[in-house]
Amino acid sequence: MDALDLARWQFAITTVYHFLFVPITIGMSAIVAYFHIQWVRTHNPDYLRLTKFFGKLFTINFALGLVTGIVQEFQFGMNWSDYSRFVGDIFGAPLAFEALLAFFLESTFLGLWIFGWGKLPEKLHALTMLLVHIGTVFSAYFILAANSFMQNPVGYEYNPATGRAEMTDFLAVLTNKVQLVTFPHVITSAYMVGGAVIMGVSIWLMRRGTPAADVAMYRKSARIGAIVTLVASLGVIVTGDLQGKIMTEVQPMKMAAAEALYETSESCAPFSIFTIGTPDGAAEKFAVTVPCVLGYMATGSFDKPVEGINPLRERLIAEYGNGSELVKDATYTPYIPVTYWSFRFMMGLGFVTMAMAAAVLWATRKGGTPRSTWWTLVIFGAPLAPVFANSFGWIFTEIGRQPWLVYGVMTTATGVSPSVSSAEVLISMIVYTLLYAALAVVEIKLFTDYVKKGAEPFEQPKTPDELSEDSPLQFAY
Repeated sequence: MDALDLARWQFAITTVYHFLFVPITIGMSAIVAYFHIQWVRTHNPDYLRLTKFFGKLFTINFALGLVTGIVQEFQFGMNWSDYSRFVGDIFGAPLAFEALLAFFLESTFLGLWIFGWGKLPEKLHALTMLLVHIGTVFSAYFILAANSFMQNPVGYEYNPATGRAEMTDFLAVLTNKVQLVTFPHVITSAYMVGGAVIMGVSIWLMRRGTPAADVAMYRKSARIGAIVTLVASLGVIVTGDLQGKIMTEVQPMKMAAAEALYETSESCAPFSIFTIGTPDGAAEKFAVTVPCVLGYMATGSFDKPVEGINPLRERLIAEYGNGSELVKDATYTPYIPVTYWSFRFMMGLGFVTMAMAAAVLWATRKGGTPRSTWWTLVIFGAPLAPVFANSFGWIFTEIGRQPWLVYGVMTTATGVSPSVSSAEVLISMIVYTLLYAALAVVEIKLFTDYVKKGAEPFEQPKTPDELSEDSPLQFAY
């Protein structure tokens, strides 16, 4: 493989790995903040125990997400210098806001939350975790604003003298119509993940033979996690529907690739549940379809036509050509098997998550405790299914945009660093992959060890008045 292929593989590996932690961080920070606020409101010992227990798991995940996220920045300059030079004026502003505002908000107030037990007034202390969550949401917004520019470039002018895209309207970048539907979709999916993680962990702790009082506490957290998951899942469906229509408007090829729709369907476009195509993904051989569903997903109408891959390819070739400074090696068609199946895995795992949340609410009603062996599937499936659904969603989003780095402006082949050799990219990819594998072992070991310990016994927290000014900072755990 040449440097371009290796650079794409490396970015895919590191980005997908990093995004395993992002939705857990966003979703769990919200629920931990809820537990802490409920402790301040009610002084129910269960809420304090749940706050500290799930706060440990959140902190472990936050640390791993932070470490793996830093690598993303390095890759822009290391493997994608031509791309970085082209979009630097655009990406600089949202990424600076993300680092200087959102990340500092997260890290500063997380430190205050961890070391603030007994030092801060309890209401102010609970507020710090809420501010951590707000920081994660801001961080997601600014990162998604940069990504949405790649999907639908707005608020810029191309300067042929410098070969750069120059920002003309920062507000337009922040309010990109792709951004306005992508952001709520990502946030609701993160809440779905956070709720599912808490639900799965709580069900496992309920079933392992804990004292009756603890079973009641974990039943409470399992039901809260299930409610968050189910409500967030409904939000994912609504925002995903809106996102599909905007996607069809700005990137019609992506919607056609999601369906493997090769020829334009003039009306009542079908949605395929299962399709067998040729090995190269160039044509459909067999499909099981549901009439008219794709038409509504893409256009909001059962009667409007949905353009197919073949006519779209011809239109894009005529519109953009091939061989200019920023457009080269363009086939104008993404890899259909990956876009088709990642789209279905995303939706399928999302619906599985909803079913598990509903099952948990049903099984834990009236003080019930799930006992049958098949609940093991929920224990492991509840955290994993929505995490992988998120990952497949991003795989679809990014591969479906190909061959473009910036849609309609710059192709992927023109963005790779010209001076980086295949060997250099391969070495860095191997190093990062091995490092990430080691970090995965650390993450799983820490996470499972703390889950097995369960929530610590209740201990009345000290107040600032009970501590002297010379008392050392108290670590939460």
